[in-house]
Amino acid sequence: MSRDARWKTLLELLVERGRLDVEEAAAELEVSAATIRRDFDQLAGQQMLVRTRGGAVVHGVSYELPLRYKTARRASEKERIGRAVAELVAPGEAVGLTGGTTTTEVARALAVRPDLAAGTPALTVVTNALNIANELAVRPQFKIVVTGGVARAQSYELIGPLADGVLGQVTIDVAVLGVVAFDVTHGAAAHDEAEAAINRLLCERAERVVVAADSTKLGRRAFARICAAESVDTLVTDAAVDADTVRRFEEAGLTVVAV
Repeated sequence: MSRDARWKTLLELLVERGRLDVEEAAAELEVSAATIRRDFDQLAGQQMLVRTRGGAVVHGVSYELPLRYKTARRASEKERIGRAVAELVAPGEAVGLTGGTTTTEVARALAVRPDLAAGTPALTVVTNALNIANELAVRPQFKIVVTGGVARAQSYELIGPLADGVLGQVTIDVAVLGVVAFDVTHGAAAHDEAEAAINRLLCERAERVVVAADSTKLGRRAFARICAAESVDTLVTDAAVDADTVRRFEEAGLTVVAV
């Protein structure tokens, strides 16, 4: 396993568990304890974790892993979700995409749809995510609208009042939200309040709203609310979602697609 792959896995495990011991991490990654100690020391030097005696902990309870360090541990689920969400978009529509690993898979699925290979435009994409705009900009049949704003390093998203100005002037057919948490009672949420504010405005400008989230994000809460569950039309998640969670979202009026 390469150093970059180890670092990504270690950081995601830390986000999930809050704490990692050297011996535990070494066994899980099948490398030596000396390698893990060196990795922890280097990551601590980059302020990606806090070193402890015998291991490491995350910086705090609201710690958010930067997008560039997120692993593809649930890559197959996210790819399936991306394809399913892309099928909900009709040719010629205007689609809003927030940032995130799952919405990036939606963008990639849209890019390879045969019926979107031509058009004037085949699709209009409105996004505040720099990485998504970069991937789709090479598709001449897509009209790409990027909001203004200040780049947020963790998610490559543009945030702030400059983004508000663009979104306030457009109308969107479907908004696709990537979220860190989605709960029937507490709604869709993000870690950062400025990011949540832009995502909320994107929803308000859309005719319909789709949340693209793997099952680990469901039934969870996060700091900054984007919108109520009732504001969402469709939830697309993976097949690991439990039946009770599906039932509660359906009772709230959502269509749930599990792939």
